[in-house]
Amino acid sequence: MTRIGLIINPIAGMGGRVGLKGTDGLAEKARALGAPALSPQKAARALTVLARSLAGTGRAPGEVRLFVPPGDMGETVAASCGFRVQVLDLPRAAVTNGGDTRRAAGQIRSRGVDLLLFAGGDGTARDICAAVGEDQTVMGIPAGVKIHSPVFAQTPEAAGHLAADFIRGNVRQLCLGDVLDIDEAAYRRGRVRTRFYGCLSLPGSGRVQARKAGSEVSETAAQDLIALDYIDAMEKDTVYLIGPGTTTRPVMTRLGLDYSLLGVDVVENRRLVLCDAPEKELLALTRNRSARIFITPIGGQGYLFGRGNHQISPGVIQQTGVENIRVGATMEKIGRLKGQPFLVDTGDPVTDRMFSGYTRVITGYRREMVYPVL
Repeated sequence: MTRIGLIINPIAGMGGRVGLKGTDGLAEKARALGAPALSPQKAARALTVLARSLAGTGRAPGEVRLFVPPGDMGETVAASCGFRVQVLDLPRAAVTNGGDTRRAAGQIRSRGVDLLLFAGGDGTARDICAAVGEDQTVMGIPAGVKIHSPVFAQTPEAAGHLAADFIRGNVRQLCLGDVLDIDEAAYRRGRVRTRFYGCLSLPGSGRVQARKAGSEVSETAAQDLIALDYIDAMEKDTVYLIGPGTTTRPVMTRLGLDYSLLGVDVVENRRLVLCDAPEKELLALTRNRSARIFITPIGGQGYLFGRGNHQISPGVIQQTGVENIRVGATMEKIGRLKGQPFLVDTGDPVTDRMFSGYTRVITGYRREMVYPVL
């Protein structure tokens, strides 16, 4: 019988849609703002794919034993997906923290599992790394607000497929992935401070997301030309949502407006309507209105949605319309993807599929290209 560990950080990702840019120390505030618990849902998506993949080879989920913490940290989701569950000897906590994750990971490692799956973000990866180091094969299910570490599958579904491949013995090579995390307090003030915390052992696979890459100083002029192109196309009485990133920020500076480097700002008639807007406000501002969204892919990873811009939720995207979303990226940023397509991981598979195919990308003033979206 295959032995798999599963740990879910129940609060991971809650701060994204409400504009908190993370959940560390802010879970109660996120709940008060109406933030949904998305991490258990994403873990369930991964386990559903794993169960379906195993069934396709004649193996039932019951033939895989999942070692899980009690309650929302793993037991509830794993049991609902039909897996045989062995609950760890840990207290059932109403509110969990990093210490709970580290204790669970340590117990799972001692059980000699073949693979440890964990759902969360960079902070969760830090806790896993502190508990098991490089000695345990792991795979992250992306569920956090900020996911810079290349220790996560590209999507929850990709994590399920990769786990199934690993169980069937189709993935034999292991690789090391860096665990990176940022200072969330500085991040909320618009400053990115990334630190290296160690490495985790992963199944070698193209389904693992790449490490986030920053922008080069030489790209500044190209970013400015992209902004000028987008501004020239702005229409009267239309709401514009300007996503986070150094590529999109020149739109705000060229208009002479205040902005949040890592948030979503709203502009109408070239005036600032709202700075650093959460999902609730974006839904209200785009409802029954002519609206546009301007975003840039995450450098080195290629994500259009689902990494750092959770405020632009599936609901906001559907109200605005995919046809009203524009992407801006310099040729240098596109080149760093090495031919890999853009990715979308909004948390809603139906919305994700709306982007499949190709999208237009502004690469300079009056310069565009088309680029594939997976």
